[in-house]
Amino acid sequence: MQPDLFDKKAFQTDLIQWFKQNQRQLPWREDQDPYKVWVSEIMLQQTQVDTVIPYFKNFIDKFPTPTALAEADEQDVLKAWEGLGYYSRARNLHTAVKEVKEKYQGIVPEDRQQLSKLKGIGPYTLGAIMSIAYDQPEPAVDGNVMRVMSRVFRIDDDIAKQKTRRIFENLVREIISLEDPSSFNQGVMELGALICKPRNPQCQLCPVRAHCQAFQSNSQADYPVKSKQKKQKTLHYYVTILESQSGEFLIEKRPSAGLLAGLWQFPMIEQGEVDAQLLATFLEQTYKTKVLNTQKLESIKHIFTHLIWSIDVFHFKVADFSITESAQQLVSLADMKDYPFPVPHQKIIEQLNI
Repeated sequence: MQPDLFDKKAFQTDLIQWFKQNQRQLPWREDQDPYKVWVSEIMLQQTQVDTVIPYFKNFIDKFPTPTALAEADEQDVLKAWEGLGYYSRARNLHTAVKEVKEKYQGIVPEDRQQLSKLKGIGPYTLGAIMSIAYDQPEPAVDGNVMRVMSRVFRIDDDIAKQKTRRIFENLVREIISLEDPSSFNQGVMELGALICKPRNPQCQLCPVRAHCQAFQSNSQADYPVKSKQKKQKTLHYYVTILESQSGEFLIEKRPSAGLLAGLWQFPMIEQGEVDAQLLATFLEQTYKTKVLNTQKLESIKHIFTHLIWSIDVFHFKVADFSITESAQQLVSLADMKDYPFPVPHQKIIEQLNI
């Protein structure tokens, strides 16, 4: 079935009516504030709704406007993002709102071209802001949308390929409601989240099943078509916690680019670089100190999208020492709350607090 051969108006009506009656009450839906839509959509990338809600509320409380966020220190922004992961999202958002402040007087631009040039705003986020906040008929295609549409139209293209996204964007452009694009796009997203799930879709509850080819042919399980992802690579690390006699801990700031850029951590060493039996000697030579006591803590496994960290954690009590690198700090356990740490290192701090 092609989009020009099915009842577009009936599909729009069935979808939008269902959405208005069944939508979840989410904090970013309380109004159509483009800044709140923007923040929520960035947070929701790769992250579940239930996880995002408290982070979103806290973030908006701290930075209620684009200007407030633009004027904030990056470390404060990363701290507010701590635990959400994918920290480049926060840095890109921070960079983009600075441009909004400088170029557009702190108002999120309604112009498509201006919006698309802001850092971190790709086709999906652009479509979400334009349609949800500004009621423009712009496609906002994420995984939920591709799953719904692949079933409605039995689209056999592999959704793991970038070029396939354009197929869905063009399709949505053809069938989106011009009268209420906000509810249409949110309706498709909501349908994918609540009804048209990856496994065991609840077709009997679906408001658009009469329009769905996959439902009519009982082939829901065959869609969407998606090639298998490559196996994640596992990296093995030692995390070395150095605690001085005066009760201060050595932490270091990660580089300003790359994975977890700008966050703080305990020193990490790839396991191939130093033998575990020689860690104490290595630390004594590196930090010009004396290891007084060593304790092995619980190991940690952390899964990223593309790789896995397998971490063995060692707690070293050492003689007092001084630091020479600007990217290092000696801090108390209590003061660690002021620094943004990635999740695996937050788990290590929890072990220290026990």
